[in-house]
Amino acid sequence: MAMDGLNLHASVLEMQRAIVGGKIDKVQQPERDELLLGVHAGGGNFKLLLSASAANTRAHLTQIKRNNPVDAPMFCMLLRKYLVGGRVESLTQPGMERSAELTLRVTDEFGRESRRTLVLEAIGRRSNLILLDEERRIIDCLRRVDSEMSLERQVLPGLFYELPPTHEKRPFTEGDEADFRAALAAANPERPADAFLLDTYFGLSPLVARELVFQAAGDSGKRVYELTEAQETALWQAVLSLRQRVEDGDFQPICLYRDGKPAEFSYLPIRQYGDLMENREMESFSALMDVFYESREREERTRQRGQDLIRSVTSARDRCRRKLAQQRQEFAKCQDRDQLRISGELITANLYRMERGQTKLTAENYYDPDCREITIPLDPLLTPQQNAAKYYKDYARMKNAEKELTKQLELGRLELDYLKSVLEELNRAGTEGELEEIRRELQEGGYLRPDTDRKRMKQAKLPPMRFESTDGYPIYVGRNNRQNDELTFRLARKDDIWCHASKVHGSHVIISCGGTTPPDDTVTQAAQLAAYYAETGGGQNIPVDVTAVKQVKKIPNGKPGMVIYHTYRTVIANPYPDIVVDALNAETKE
Repeated sequence: MAMDGLNLHASVLEMQRAIVGGKIDKVQQPERDELLLGVHAGGGNFKLLLSASAANTRAHLTQIKRNNPVDAPMFCMLLRKYLVGGRVESLTQPGMERSAELTLRVTDEFGRESRRTLVLEAIGRRSNLILLDEERRIIDCLRRVDSEMSLERQVLPGLFYELPPTHEKRPFTEGDEADFRAALAAANPERPADAFLLDTYFGLSPLVARELVFQAAGDSGKRVYELTEAQETALWQAVLSLRQRVEDGDFQPICLYRDGKPAEFSYLPIRQYGDLMENREMESFSALMDVFYESREREERTRQRGQDLIRSVTSARDRCRRKLAQQRQEFAKCQDRDQLRISGELITANLYRMERGQTKLTAENYYDPDCREITIPLDPLLTPQQNAAKYYKDYARMKNAEKELTKQLELGRLELDYLKSVLEELNRAGTEGELEEIRRELQEGGYLRPDTDRKRMKQAKLPPMRFESTDGYPIYVGRNNRQNDELTFRLARKDDIWCHASKVHGSHVIISCGGTTPPDDTVTQAAQLAAYYAETGGGQNIPVDVTAVKQVKKIPNGKPGMVIYHTYRTVIANPYPDIVVDALNAETKE
């Protein structure tokens, strides 16, 4: 959800208690639209995060470490010049606007004391970070807005700062019941009641507006004309109750979880979703913001990095396909090489009647059962003997090319299969750690350049996924080709059971037998996992090959994860997710 005025107000109150009176000792810009200010206050060190990201704009104290670029951006250098060493005089929020102002008492280059104000405007895609001087004149800003971009309000160095327009909305904390009922009477009857609240007041988010309607009418989707008189009164009482919360500073940092993942956040319990979402109260709004936005940003980073890798692997796969197509054409030409040998022999047999300078030879083809005549092109600059030698040489070249192309085509097919398997792994990867392992694999294979210009964060080595069958047998599943190799050839015992979806790309699955023979149910569950974590995942009646680990051999000089096996049996498995989840208890995925 977006950071609304009241959420920002709750965060500002929390930050005021922590950092007012503190000293700015560090300014960093880890992302293009994100600032991190180090503040020493009350004997402790705090990190103040100010984000002007269109999707994730916010202000709070953070405990999450962030990487910084090798070269600081110009805006960051400017802020270091004006802010480092300054004392936090105040942190305020004008009205219930979605903006926060950090005012510092600083000493300029001439030793004079003055004030600087850093403003965060948390207004979606128009979010901005703006530095003001003592006269509230703009020194510079993260995003400059000129008259071509907005006739209503410009944000440029040298201009006096003005608050964003409120578009005739009133602050949520202002107005009495008469004003509320007059606005409700003038509203479009077809308008949803929560939209009426958003149209009338600023400071509310859509989530909280729906919650107020839900509290009043028991249904967050009510329209204005559907509200009874009693529900109108109840809606006004809900507004008054929230106002009282604001006046008392009674804010609860609530994170809403759906399916175990943060989905929304608020400053009061949210009941409109019923059992679909779980309300969890956090220890502070800063902790709430860290949990909610770190989860979202991690997913975005993972998705973006995954897309980057998919593009690189897709390009490599397409190049491999084009190369194979060209090699197949050349291989097809080599199949006609016998005609070159025949031409050479016919020229040799007819040397007695040939002269230098001929452009062609017409002779009987004694290799043809009907001895039909054949016309052989000649190079007029060569002697008859040289023409014959040229045909013999071309024949030998084609013969050698066929041998080499046979090897290259096999290598090409293996490489294409490998790249397809990597694409399948990328589509399944769900964490940065899994993507990082695939990235290293591609770098070692020469498909990506090694990281030389920047240090990449070291990721803890991920173990294979571990499951436990209903019979108590551990079952391991490789996350990628490198893990497949390590699982099959290093971690598994020779008498363990190996499973893999037949003739498709997928994970290696190992049943850790401990010297015993696993029951059929365990083998079935392992086969379901092999089918689920394969290219055919989601299909039905998937054939899965099952054999002992000792029967599986690595292809000599082959790509990671590429194996051969001959002695095996095939079982049919249905990789439905609900069957896998019900049959197996996943102990960990990290």
